[in-house]
Amino acid sequence: MDFGVTKMDVKHYTYRVSWSPEDQEFVGLCAEFPSLSWLAADPAQALTGIIQVVAEVVTDMQKSGEPIPEAIADKQYSGEFRVRVPPLVHRNLAIAAAEQGVSMNRYVSAKLAG
Repeated sequence: MDFGVTKMDVKHYTYRVSWSPEDQEFVGLCAEFPSLSWLAADPAQALTGIIQVVAEVVTDMQKSGEPIPEAIADKQYSGEFRVRVPPLVHRNLAIAAAEQGVSMNRYVSAKLAG
């Protein structure tokens, strides 16, 4: 299937297909365009549908000069982010890390990954 001038770009976006109990169909979603969706009886059709909708929206955005979201997969990540937690949570994390004999950073990283 040809997705036009945006073919390479739209294929880099993050797509997901899941069952929608409310609609009794599969729903195709795109993380970079959370307001868009596509319903279909078959999961492959839901994926094809959402990719086509995203391609059309990106084409329209290009024509109107709107900024187009960068694909999550194409972004570079530093591996660092800050999280604010209540003091009691911070204290409990520090205690748990000490009990494990690791830094709090390593402890929290393992918890997030697992």
